[in-house]
Amino acid sequence: MADLIVSISGIRGIIGDSLTPCVATEFGMAYGTFLTRHDTGGERPVVCIGRDSRPSGPMIFAAVASGLMATGCDVVDIDIVTTPGVAVMLRKLGCAGGIVITASHNPVEYNGMKFLRHDGIAYPADEIIEIQKNYFDKTFTLTEALGVGKHMVDTSANDFHVDKVLKVCDPQTIAKQQFKVVLDSVNGAGCEPTARLLTELGCEVIHLNSEPTGLFAHVPEPTATNLAQLGPQILKANAVIGLAQDPDADRLAIIDENGHYIGEEYTLALVTKYVLSQNKGLVAANLSTSRMVDDVAASFGCEVLRTPVGEAHVSNAMVKNKCVIGGEGNGGVIDLRVGPVRDSLLGIALILNLLADTGKTVSQLVAEIPSYFIYKTKYPCSASDVPAMIDKVVSHYQGIAQARSATIDTRDGIRIDLPEGWVQVRGSNTEPIVRVMSESKDEGAAIKLADELKEVANL
Repeated sequence: MADLIVSISGIRGIIGDSLTPCVATEFGMAYGTFLTRHDTGGERPVVCIGRDSRPSGPMIFAAVASGLMATGCDVVDIDIVTTPGVAVMLRKLGCAGGIVITASHNPVEYNGMKFLRHDGIAYPADEIIEIQKNYFDKTFTLTEALGVGKHMVDTSANDFHVDKVLKVCDPQTIAKQQFKVVLDSVNGAGCEPTARLLTELGCEVIHLNSEPTGLFAHVPEPTATNLAQLGPQILKANAVIGLAQDPDADRLAIIDENGHYIGEEYTLALVTKYVLSQNKGLVAANLSTSRMVDDVAASFGCEVLRTPVGEAHVSNAMVKNKCVIGGEGNGGVIDLRVGPVRDSLLGIALILNLLADTGKTVSQLVAEIPSYFIYKTKYPCSASDVPAMIDKVVSHYQGIAQARSATIDTRDGIRIDLPEGWVQVRGSNTEPIVRVMSESKDEGAAIKLADELKEVANL
């Protein structure tokens, strides 16, 4: 049996193996117990539940909803909806919390659950650990017959989400351009709302993998390898841009008008360029995000606040510091005017606004941003082995920091900034691996930084 992945990001497992209806029900009871213990309003907690399009979604929904109702929580079923759609909807409904049933970019055999606070932000580590402890210790607070929670349905999430996105861009300016766009929704939750958004923006849409079946037409993570067929479609259609989402539509990758994959790192950089042209202010990004966003911010006289990896860290920094835009280098853009989670629909609208305002092509806008080579790799490593490995790397680089003019940040694994670039290693929140990333203006230098760290860490 494969291990159930339980982390601060939620849970994830293989259907019929590590993730079963029994597991989902008990996590529902664990979360419901957490909410009923912490709710001080005297009313029954209400939980908003949305899911991506995986065929296992209805089964997991029924199981987790059963567990929640058994603890006295009411449940609102918002059906197939994006992760940012769940965040905006639970705020609209005034829910005590929310659950997104998704395994993000994992293949169809996986599913999972992500827990959101009343404000749409993921829970901090101590509260996630409390929910997990309820699950592992089987300490559930169940209600009697008359206290069982209610099941309700609300199907307005996609329309509500799209309407919020439309309010933070300029639909008329975009519509005048009559952009032709190729969109790959990978048969995920983004199919319906993204098509509606682009129609509202006056775009002609060539929509690939447009049915939310959850039967992903290709490996669902929006990387260059997995999107190899998208470039030719853009050239064939003479489109201005290609857009690719992941199954829960919180990440966005971009392909330019020449069919070249420019990747997820440019998503936040381009959106930041547009937002700061309208309203200067602080930007938030995690420690694994490219220096491109720093260069874009600096061109407007603005600063970037760096946070540990995880959208909750970015969102909390944005709220605390009143940031005008933020996100992560995996194609995730956050604008608090819409919601506190990564949002591919938001990214699409603001990038189209940038194209419309400047009259430039995607490739021209990309050429204006100082380019870096970012190298990403991963190695097997159990969660229990990560701390010792990180300590070893920290010790090594602290010893050479002064000689190599290095600065060290240990808030999330370890990131070492050097004159020639930076390198980071951190444990994954969702897989038994460590991720190594490096960046430099020179490809060889970036790879050398990663190889050096690999040797130090004995990976």
